[in-house]
Amino acid sequence: MDSILDFLSDIPWWAWILVFLLVVAIRDIFLQKAHTISHNFPIVGHLRYWLESIGPEMRQYFVANNREELPFNRIERGWIYASAKKENNYEGFGTERDIYKHQHIFVKNAMIAYQMPEGHPNRKDPYFIPCAKVIGAYNKRKKPYRPASIINVSAMSFGSLSAAAVESLNSGVQKCGAYHNTGEGGLSPYHKQGGDVIFHFGTGYFGVRTRDGNFSMEKMKILVDENPCIKAVEIKLSQGAKPGKGGVLPGAKITHELAEIRGVEVGKDVISPPTHKAFSNIPELLQLIEDIAEETGLPVGIKGAIGKLEQWEELANLMKKSGKGPDFITIDGGEGGTGAAPPSFADHVSLPWTYGFSSVYKIFKDMGLTERIVFIGSGKLGFPAKAAMAFSMGADCINVAREAMMSIGCIQAQVCHTNRCPSGIATQNKWLQQGINVPLKSDRLAQYFKTFRKEFLEITHAAGYEHPCQFKMNDIQVNVDDDYLSSDLEAVYGYQKDEVAFSSMQELYECSHLGGKSKLEKTL
Repeated sequence: MDSILDFLSDIPWWAWILVFLLVVAIRDIFLQKAHTISHNFPIVGHLRYWLESIGPEMRQYFVANNREELPFNRIERGWIYASAKKENNYEGFGTERDIYKHQHIFVKNAMIAYQMPEGHPNRKDPYFIPCAKVIGAYNKRKKPYRPASIINVSAMSFGSLSAAAVESLNSGVQKCGAYHNTGEGGLSPYHKQGGDVIFHFGTGYFGVRTRDGNFSMEKMKILVDENPCIKAVEIKLSQGAKPGKGGVLPGAKITHELAEIRGVEVGKDVISPPTHKAFSNIPELLQLIEDIAEETGLPVGIKGAIGKLEQWEELANLMKKSGKGPDFITIDGGEGGTGAAPPSFADHVSLPWTYGFSSVYKIFKDMGLTERIVFIGSGKLGFPAKAAMAFSMGADCINVAREAMMSIGCIQAQVCHTNRCPSGIATQNKWLQQGINVPLKSDRLAQYFKTFRKEFLEITHAAGYEHPCQFKMNDIQVNVDDDYLSSDLEAVYGYQKDEVAFSSMQELYECSHLGGKSKLEKTL
């Protein structure tokens, strides 16, 4: 044995490398049948697959310019990172954007900007921008809710995101006065860190599910009674990433914790169907909304990605006739989101946010219903200029998902669907999650929201307004095409948003801090 070890130790290191390469070459040529390149070009062929695997990172850091990448380019990501860390988020020497490019947004500034008087709430708190409307006020829900922030965390489930990520997001919204949408994975302990919560459910009814996969009103009532952090309920009709498609949660991923939260069995595949069992048409949806609102006392809304409009028209007609309906409507853009989806869905099914929102808002405007609905926008709106555009079109709040993820460390690796998220955010891998410092990341989410609100308020003042709800469609201009170079949103989309009942930020401050009532609530 000693002689064998001595012989092996005398073999030079380069000979071992040659032996290894020889073994790889034999394996490539004779033993594997899956890869033609490896068979035809043994050893060297592996370099091709390795380079392909790191292609996104190579393009992100060395090839793409600052404004080139999708879904978010380097400048956009850098602004979020710097804002979250309270660093310098300015840029010098002028914009890098092609300001003549199709769909470029221009906010029309006033000749004389809005000037805050002495004692104005925003002199005390430059981050104070609550929603101008109260969710559920018009329908006289028992527990109406005014979001304290116009920017909030969009629907992302525990299971899709890690426990540490969800905990960071909820702690963050608590620190900056925003709300946190649970996503359709149910209410987890990580959602209960002090932040306001919108409980969201889809076709799987996770958290309010019977053993056979139907919706349980009894479980909904218990959930709301036991968790006062829940301020509203949202029914997901569809999502921008894959509207009209269900999902499968493999049994191997369902731990005891996930099973308890979602109300499913450990180790058993859970299939979310593409459509709901609790309703099959618009009248039944309307009835479910009213039943949940009656049983829980909470405002109830719906979320959808937009395609065909006939059923939205039917919903508006029924709301007009009955005086009932959703308290809020979240419009999700077809730009996609954190949910994994086939490219055929992510690229082609449902309209982008501006097209979808304008189509739906016009329906409810024509029926005279906009005053009773809080409109929430979701789809790459986490930047002040895009938020100004959204508010000018009729949005009352915006939800952000990927932008919120970036504020707590997401690097846009685009491997959310693989369980290998390097930042520990979109993975259940315990080792990767350990890199998330929850107190630090929650501070960064809160700071991103505060910086966003401050800059959005500054843009609002530059346009001559006190609150973003005052934006009109002719305050925003976009590049259209070569024959019709640039025009305001009213001309492009063919409507003017309805005026929001707003008197002053001082009134909103009194409502939020002194228990007063808004102009709309006094009217009702």
